[in-house]
Amino acid sequence: MRTLSPVDMHAHVDTRIAPEDAEALQALIFAATRSLDETERALRRDDPGIIWGAGCHPGLPDAQEQFDSGRFARLITKTAYVSEIGIDGTSPVPMRTQRQTLDSVLGILQSAPRIASVHSYSATAEVLENLAARPGAGTVLHWWRGTEEQTQRAAALGCYFSVNPAMARYPDILRLIPPERLLTETDHPFGDRAVRVRAQPGNVTVAERAISRVHGISHDEIRLTIWRNLLGLVTTVGCGLLLPRGVRLILASVP
Repeated sequence: MRTLSPVDMHAHVDTRIAPEDAEALQALIFAATRSLDETERALRRDDPGIIWGAGCHPGLPDAQEQFDSGRFARLITKTAYVSEIGIDGTSPVPMRTQRQTLDSVLGILQSAPRIASVHSYSATAEVLENLAARPGAGTVLHWWRGTEEQTQRAAALGCYFSVNPAMARYPDILRLIPPERLLTETDHPFGDRAVRVRAQPGNVTVAERAISRVHGISHDEIRLTIWRNLLGLVTTVGCGLLLPRGVRLILASVP
């Protein structure tokens, strides 16, 4: 079996990145966009190692005001990944608007499932209520900060959780997450600010080591575990045909 590359389930990547620079990241990167305009630009690209997402960030007033459900539904026909969506309790966007946008997105995903990276900063309870009201496959809670009860509820709803370097400082939260639901992310350039060497999309080493320490998984097995979890997620969602061929081949080889 080939050497497995790092998996970064949530990073922000400039849509103008040169193809050779994208390839040099040497990782499978799920690149979150923050507005439908950015999504349009991102989905014009064809990078074998980057899965570009369709997003509407809950913290950006312009993105939320300009959200259009029909446009979003058209855009996701071109990608297996939706991000960044969710609710932010510190956002200047009215909570009612955030809830409406998320409800609309989740409703679309019920009939067209995708891997969906969900933002829940200072709004874990609200996000869980929305997920329960619009149940569906594919939710990945990124940079999760929920309580034990909320984590158990999220797991019962079928959610996965992506861990970034900043979360390494909170082993008690990591300990709550079932190992079979763990994935890695950087949330570059936000979740990896403290990384001293190669803070860039795809560098999930700090997150891998944190998972290894907390869950007692050997470092040699961490990446295989992440790929197995990703395979389980893709299989559950049923969006594999929207992934690049090279990624499908790697997933098919995961033991």
